[in-house]
Amino acid sequence: MGVLSDKISREQLKPGDHIYSWRTAHIYAHHGIYTVEGMVIHFTRASFQEIDTGTESDHNLFTSAPSHPLDPPCPRCGYHLRLRGGVISTCLDCFLHGGDLYLFRYDVSLAFFIAKFRGGTCTLAAADPPEVVIHRATFLLQHGFGVYQIFKNNCEDFAIYCKTGLLVFTNTSVGLSGQAVALFAIVSAIISSPLRFLTTGFTGLAVIGWAMFSVSRLVSDLAIRRDVIKVSVERLVAYSGLDEQNITNMTKEDFITETALEE
Repeated sequence: MGVLSDKISREQLKPGDHIYSWRTAHIYAHHGIYTVEGMVIHFTRASFQEIDTGTESDHNLFTSAPSHPLDPPCPRCGYHLRLRGGVISTCLDCFLHGGDLYLFRYDVSLAFFIAKFRGGTCTLAAADPPEVVIHRATFLLQHGFGVYQIFKNNCEDFAIYCKTGLLVFTNTSVGLSGQAVALFAIVSAIISSPLRFLTTGFTGLAVIGWAMFSVSRLVSDLAIRRDVIKVSVERLVAYSGLDEQNITNMTKEDFITETALEE
């Protein structure tokens, strides 16, 4: 495990680890929290459901796991890919669905973060103790994590919240997901930078593009962002009614007001 790859073996897993597995030719990754005895808590949506709409149009690209409607439920954990969605607990085999196992890294150095060109693999932010991480994950297993949204409230957002307790409190276009941030950083590097007019050579354009991409990723990391707040999982669920609502609609002022009323 290192800069080039965060692939690990099952024997290296520890309770509270944030793990992920690449899907659909490494286009995106599915994230979760490893608990105990080969089980993983993760946030997904039922197969053949489009984000927030319940339709079937974007299943092929964005579903967290492929669907096999005729397959029986998993004999170990009872998971059925077509029917189950939300925050779920499955065995590691169902989580990986034939893919390799990778460890999401926390509290990495700046040099390591920049070197990891692919988003959604590490963060500068520190993680909380494993027992706190597992408590958040198991609590949300009972109460849910809101409506799945590919850019604002996805499986990586769930895993990062479990590891750090941090949430975005502004209505930005992206949440904490490094994958979503990387996508927007690429668009920004290509379209938004006026520095692209300083050179016409391919090498110069590549260097400028890489620099803008790296800066965009850096300022969007949850350790750097100023639009995040630490919220206990009990307060999060009690305040927001996560079973029905999207957590990204909450604001910092909402939590400050609620705290004042409680006191």
